[in-house]
Amino acid sequence: MRDNMPVMWFEDLLRVDVARVGGKNSSLGEMIQTLESKGVHVPPGFATTSEAYWNYVDENGIRSAMTALLADWTGGKASLPETGEAMRKLFLRGTWPEPTARAIVEAYRTLSTRAGHADVSVAVRSSATAEDLPDASFAGQQETFLNITGEESLLDACRRCYASLFTDRAISYRQTRGFDHMKVALSVGVQQMVRSDIGGSGVMFSIDTETGFDKVVLINAAWGLGENVVQGAVDPDEYQVFKPLLSDPGLRPIIARKRGAKAIKMIYGGSDQPTRNVPTSRAEREALVLKDEEILTLARWAATIEQHYGCAMDMEWARDGETGRLYIVQARPETVQSNRKSATFSSYQIRNRGKTLVKGLSIGDSIVTGQVCLIESAKDIGQFVDGSVLVTSTTDPDWVPIMKRAAAIVTDHGGRTSHAAIVSRELGLPAIVGTGDATHLLHTGQDVTVSCAEGDEGMVYEGIADFDVETLDVDAIPETRTKIMLNLGNPGAAFRWWKLPADGVGLARMEFVISNAVRIHPMALVHYDRLKDEAAKTEIWTLTKGYEDKTQYFVDQLAEGLARIAATVHPKPVIVRMSDFKTNEYAGLIGGTEFEPDEENPMIGFRGASRYYSPRYREGFALECRAIRKLRNEMGFSNVIVMIPFCRSIGEAEKVTAVMAENGLRRGEDGLQIYVMCEIPSNVILAGQFARHFDGFSIGSNDLTQLTLGVDRDSGDLADLFDEEDEAVKWMISTVIREANKAGAKIGLCGQAPSDHPDFARFLVEAGIDSISVTPDSFIAVKHKVAEAEKS
Repeated sequence: MRDNMPVMWFEDLLRVDVARVGGKNSSLGEMIQTLESKGVHVPPGFATTSEAYWNYVDENGIRSAMTALLADWTGGKASLPETGEAMRKLFLRGTWPEPTARAIVEAYRTLSTRAGHADVSVAVRSSATAEDLPDASFAGQQETFLNITGEESLLDACRRCYASLFTDRAISYRQTRGFDHMKVALSVGVQQMVRSDIGGSGVMFSIDTETGFDKVVLINAAWGLGENVVQGAVDPDEYQVFKPLLSDPGLRPIIARKRGAKAIKMIYGGSDQPTRNVPTSRAEREALVLKDEEILTLARWAATIEQHYGCAMDMEWARDGETGRLYIVQARPETVQSNRKSATFSSYQIRNRGKTLVKGLSIGDSIVTGQVCLIESAKDIGQFVDGSVLVTSTTDPDWVPIMKRAAAIVTDHGGRTSHAAIVSRELGLPAIVGTGDATHLLHTGQDVTVSCAEGDEGMVYEGIADFDVETLDVDAIPETRTKIMLNLGNPGAAFRWWKLPADGVGLARMEFVISNAVRIHPMALVHYDRLKDEAAKTEIWTLTKGYEDKTQYFVDQLAEGLARIAATVHPKPVIVRMSDFKTNEYAGLIGGTEFEPDEENPMIGFRGASRYYSPRYREGFALECRAIRKLRNEMGFSNVIVMIPFCRSIGEAEKVTAVMAENGLRRGEDGLQIYVMCEIPSNVILAGQFARHFDGFSIGSNDLTQLTLGVDRDSGDLADLFDEEDEAVKWMISTVIREANKAGAKIGLCGQAPSDHPDFARFLVEAGIDSISVTPDSFIAVKHKVAEAEKS
């Protein structure tokens, strides 16, 4: 009996029913049957079966006409648009077989009764029977209709779903993928609407969409119905959550929050137009769509769904504005990163670039050059020049034919889960989405370089830049006793290196995160009301919108930036160096000039440890400590080790560790380790005494060379004298390694010398170094050189 049913309820479906109801609907049934008991909420509904589709085809006598139309197209007798239009008319002019129509209407009445509403509002979605399989996404190939009410409207929407199996893009996609058009049926999913029109909605991935880093959940969110996020018509909020720490209910591992513009939202319309877009209020644009608890709930659901399906997942979610309840409305396997080979990846290095023209979210990790082809409307896609950089406001499935012929794609609107982003990933093209003004600033024929290789922010540069490409093979990296770690400072690029078998992060530069993510001098936040610079005050007010306590902005941005670095290698150690700006660099932060002295020689001036206990900066250092406390204790990154730079004396070591303890960072408490940079001759001379106050040393070879030889490392005239392999410098390094080993303290080196000089790597190994920390692009070379040194 089950085999001939035209309609099946979601709760009666499982994944194995994909041939009957398609991947989308079988997945909804799977979740209702198996995951609702684990707290995952899915709106109820039903699906028409593939049998109902073929009954419609045969009752209307259109099978032979379909076959003939397709034969004419493949035989070159008709164009794709002509064929698609003729195929769709066959379905739109058809009538419903009485048993099928009765089954749909009866199921709809039952759904309405269960919901407690006459003519309940439903979402009507197409689900091809070959859809959402691991090797094909079918993203946006068929139609979806939202806020459908009434029996006649529902039957009409179902008929239009059938017709959408033969949109031009769907026909082209199946042909390219080798699917037989006459063996693919369509199931219609009818799902009770979640009132996200007065709430919020979005898309969620259980994997980082750009790098394939499998320990994070990516969530996009906007006000209103979710179609705007899917289509890329809105710039959504973006959140990232670290999965391994979600199992502890006491932790909040939200490692990124980014507020999107969210200029419009889709709401319910009238009977003639079921949905419509309206502008959002200023309050909605300035607020985040999701609260922390909602972010964590969705992330936990993503992890649960991924674990159940055994693969990375692409999900759509919605929040009911009446009840505040969250729902998963779709779930399908992720199809791009899951299919990538993990052993090798390419590293791009850009050189000689022109000025930055526009910025946005980077999709992919490559660099391309070419000429802009600006297309503002789908009706003009015939003007596209093959191999150009496609620049447009936003894309939908009708743009796919020219997207395939583009070198890169740049859009004004959209997030990482938008149509443009998803299709670009599938095609292996770099894209920059959500630029805001690319169509205003770029013009057809303009030479540009599109770079998605510099982190999560993509850049369009003026002119044709030079760049290098290196293929890195992770499988070919030798094992070493000496730990080889990474130097990282850019949170936006950290995930790109997750495949490297590094032993941790040997140097995470806090000042890089402050200058790029925070941008404001911490003392300007502490003393905002007394700032004299009105322009700085205005900029600070804009950046800290939504924060009653402006210092909390510094803490949150810094903690989340460092968390993305710590997540990349978790649970391996991450050594975070507290801020080591020079005074001229601090002054360059927003509001900084009022708090920094003017020094003749900032390199050996008011920097490092001396700032942390000074009345001039002590309150700023307290914010740094708060950020580390949040990172370790609230977010759960206990793998973070703190390191103090430029500590000149034992007295300074005592003062700094005392100030840290006052701010909740006490050495040994909750497993906290504190290291010190070894970059001053006094650190070497008194290494045994420094080891009583710190758990480890990290040799900063640049400053140690500079101060041992008395050579300004920035002086071009003295460049020949700056030599890390000088015997005096090597004596310093071997001495501190010996003293650290004697004291039982860890000791490593962060610098480029081991990658530039094979003999230097051998020297460090022979001296007994515990670890060497290098830039990611030199990791493999250093690993090989250290392995050779250990063998010899």
